[in-house]
Amino acid sequence: MQLNKYFYNKQGTQLRFFITLFILICQSFTTNAASNVSKNTVEKSTSVPQHQASKKSTVQNNTKPKGTTPYLKPFTAKYSILHKSKKVGEGTRKLIYLNDNTLEYSYKSDISWLIFSDTRTEISTLKFIKDKLIPVRYEYKREGTGRDKHYVWQFDADRNQATDLKKKRVISIDFSQPLQDTLSYHLQHRLKMMEHPEQKQFVYPVIKTSGKIQNYVYQYDGEEELMLPYGLVKTIRLKREVIEKKRITYAWFAPELDCLLVKLYQVKGGNEQFEAQLTSLTVEK
Repeated sequence: MQLNKYFYNKQGTQLRFFITLFILICQSFTTNAASNVSKNTVEKSTSVPQHQASKKSTVQNNTKPKGTTPYLKPFTAKYSILHKSKKVGEGTRKLIYLNDNTLEYSYKSDISWLIFSDTRTEISTLKFIKDKLIPVRYEYKREGTGRDKHYVWQFDADRNQATDLKKKRVISIDFSQPLQDTLSYHLQHRLKMMEHPEQKQFVYPVIKTSGKIQNYVYQYDGEEELMLPYGLVKTIRLKREVIEKKRITYAWFAPELDCLLVKLYQVKGGNEQFEAQLTSLTVEK
């Protein structure tokens, strides 16, 4: 990423870190997973209770699409993004059900810090077939300080192919067991935690924007009760570490909210990079 000379002084170094780390937040929980190359991913599903007492949780009536068996209800979750305890932006995750067993999962964020600005949008379109999520299309767009980025991938699991629509290239991918894109694996992770709450390690092979496949690994790190802008929630904490980059990310998931991500915290080289906290949640019936 090429930036102006400002980014090469002390504050600039922090800004570069912030750009890098923010890519992780836009990818639901960061890409600081162990990078073992693989070609498969599996996911299962369960159902969703709504939050009990939080005044910021709203439940709406919404008829489910015919022919679908959703294990996660449509929802909109909003987050505050913090840097050194100061709010620098907001993020939104949203899941909707379309026609023909198709889901659309998206993440949008907008941050501003000093002279740095960053707006990102990720959209993953998936099929829900026989209790499995199958990626169909993935789009990522980033605008702001530094170099803009735009990726669009089309996936064909039946033909074991992935098409980079921006570069007009087709690559072979083994979909013998369904892989996930860099956003859809978040849904898979929720479903996996809901199905196996006792599990201590999670590994997800993910198709990167480069077309390569990388394993995302999460380790159980304890349980914790958190007071967030959303309210008081009991959580399971997972940890991901990238030793070569000296980067550790902690992610908190709330079983009472069907294992929704409610908090994210990252440190690099012992220095705090960012934090995200759930502020509101809307779940549709």
